[in-house]
Amino acid sequence: MNYRHAFHAGNFADVIKHIVLTRILIYLHEKPSAFRVIDTHAGAGLYDLTSDEATRGGEWRTGIARMMQGRFSESVSALVTPYLDIVRAFNPQRDLKAYPGSPLIARALLRPQDRMVACEFEPGARKSLIGALRRDTQARVVDLDGWTALTAFVPPQERRGVVLIDPPYEDRDEFKRLADGLSRAHQKWPTGIYMLWYPVKERRATDELAQRVASIANAKNSLDSKCLRVEFSVAPSTPDSGLVSAGLMIVNPPWTLASELKSILPELEKPLGVGGAARFRIELTRA
Repeated sequence: MNYRHAFHAGNFADVIKHIVLTRILIYLHEKPSAFRVIDTHAGAGLYDLTSDEATRGGEWRTGIARMMQGRFSESVSALVTPYLDIVRAFNPQRDLKAYPGSPLIARALLRPQDRMVACEFEPGARKSLIGALRRDTQARVVDLDGWTALTAFVPPQERRGVVLIDPPYEDRDEFKRLADGLSRAHQKWPTGIYMLWYPVKERRATDELAQRVASIANAKNSLDSKCLRVEFSVAPSTPDSGLVSAGLMIVNPPWTLASELKSILPELEKPLGVGGAARFRIELTRA
């Protein structure tokens, strides 16, 4: 599939992905030492929800729009509010007209000592990203293919941080490229947090990807799994359905993340699901 961010900005997959990213970055705040965010396929940064691309499918209306109107328990509200507050900051008039992509979500959670590298190879998206970040001294936009960037920027000087890998999946071999790239990066920086996003279209392919990623993450660990698998579906998949299920593989997840998501995800089934058909899975994965 070809997953172009502008057409899907603010949809259910973005909501899940950005909640997870937010929770990881907040966890990294627990230590005063600096961390680095590396976004390998950063996109345009800020998306206009009134644009032709966004309105064509209107996916944000069943994603972030429902989240902003959702009612959550006190404990879950505390976990998702930091993410929702970032979105609100880009919509000061309260009407949803803009959605921040991963680089702007991450930038909002950088402390003065933290840094980000956002890589974008497509000229139009890169120009928009530079404009969105406004030459920020803490956030560097790089004209570099994401697969090259994956190994070029690890290990970072800070020695702590997260690598977000969120390609458009334009080619049939993207799952293989994802696993191969992770393997090379993990050899250079085995202690980094890696967050891999993927669409769920063919169950066999996604299971094989999960097994490969788990084998990389757990290669030197014979006890506890170092790979967390999270998937969320808003409706049953059919041959004619669009993207209704997406997943994340988190290598070296924060120890708090699994329990947080076990609280959060059940309360997202109702607002994000189509006709009550949402479901999720979360598990620590071994090869």
